[in-house]
Amino acid sequence: MGDSKKVIIDVKNLSSGYGDLSVLENVSFEVYESEIFLIAGPSGCGKTTLLKNMIGLLPPFKGDIFIHGKSIVTSDWDEKRKLMRNFGVLYQTGALFGSLSLMENVALPIEEFTDYSPKEIIEIVNNKLKLVNLDGFQNFLPSELSGGMRKRAGLARAMALDPKILFFDEPSSGLDPITAANLDTLILDIRKNLGTTMVIVSHELDSIFNISDRVIILDHEAKGIISEGKPYDLREHNRDPRVAEFLDRKGMSRKLK
Repeated sequence: MGDSKKVIIDVKNLSSGYGDLSVLENVSFEVYESEIFLIAGPSGCGKTTLLKNMIGLLPPFKGDIFIHGKSIVTSDWDEKRKLMRNFGVLYQTGALFGSLSLMENVALPIEEFTDYSPKEIIEIVNNKLKLVNLDGFQNFLPSELSGGMRKRAGLARAMALDPKILFFDEPSSGLDPITAANLDTLILDIRKNLGTTMVIVSHELDSIFNISDRVIILDHEAKGIISEGKPYDLREHNRDPRVAEFLDRKGMSRKLK
């Protein structure tokens, strides 16, 4: 990745928090087309706050965020809705509606944002579920699925409108190592086959080293980015003890082939 790549997301001088609490100060970075970009760091460093800013759920105190060159901060509601159609979000819990089947869950954004016929919607949903290896589970309720299957179903819904960008909030949270590795492989396959740009919030070392092209590491005390680059480069060459402490944690348990 580099400056020759097309910039898809541009975060400029962003400061954010809640009420009087400042969590992030003067944060700037770019995400390139088809990149898997990880936002990492220990708990409480502002990862999820930054994600909420990027997807338009939390207005920053100051600064701006451009998606495909358009501000998601200053846009009016109609413009923001158009921008939001460019991305999908996989929340930490999957955020599926428990009373709806997988078919109905994945169909929701298609029904809301498009004019496709019921027959066309069924075809689209079936294709998305096949993409995440859930073909045959269309009529299952979320409660009837494992945690990993619910994550994949949430991913199918996030992909329902063929977004150019996918955001993930701790996708491996609560999953066993094998299931988490399978989800990482699925993320890599989606990028390979569709060229989707992905922004992933994670503190999991396995995911950081196995799937990310670049990573930014946030720090609670610094209220911002303390390091940015390729994960192996940061581990081998960064002299910041906070970065070394985070990336040299013991217990890396898996390696994707």
